[in-house]
Amino acid sequence: MSVFSADIVGSTGVALLLLAFVLLQLNRLDKDGWVYLTMNMVGAGLACLSSYMIDFMPFVVLEGVWAVSSMIALIKLARGPILIKGDYR
Repeated sequence: MSVFSADIVGSTGVALLLLAFVLLQLNRLDKDGWVYLTMNMVGAGLACLSSYMIDFMPFVVLEGVWAVSSMIALIKLARGPILIKGDYR
């Protein structure tokens, strides 16, 4: 893969991450919503891939953890709330 390809992948990922952040700050997205979490997961995943393509491991770890954290949040969102015995809120 060329550095140019890594730039395109990474730029797309970073653009998604920044767009999600800006929309959250403008109260256009819910921090626990599908759109925000998906934008974070995909953006971080692309940034992770780009970092891997250029062999920059610190950002592979950073973006990989970010993507996995977002994926876990999406899975929890899909499963719905967990009711605890005696929790009547």
